[in-house]
Amino acid sequence: MNAAEASAVFRALGDPMRLEVLQILGAADGASATALADRLPITRQGVTKHVAVLSNAGLVESEARGRAVIYRVRPNVAAEAAQWLDRAGAAWDARLDRLRQHLEGTRTTREGDPS
Repeated sequence: MNAAEASAVFRALGDPMRLEVLQILGAADGASATALADRLPITRQGVTKHVAVLSNAGLVESEARGRAVIYRVRPNVAAEAAQWLDRAGAAWDARLDRLRQHLEGTRTTREGDPS
């Protein structure tokens, strides 16, 4: 997953209603927009808009079943986003370690400086 893809995922996950949609879809192993609207305090059209954002981010896939469209979570995308966060966190940890080592080295040099 590249930074643009990760950004789309995190942007989609930044809305509490979309997180709730994902929780429902994950627990139910899929649902239609109508079924989601029955469980949420928003209209079917509102659900459809949230699902579209989740789908564009790759977090949700759809399958036509007769006249209904069933939405499901794509857990591999969430796992890839978590891995991206782990890599980004490790890179920041390494940078902070180098900064700490540099600052400790500077402090040690100053402590030994007779000026």
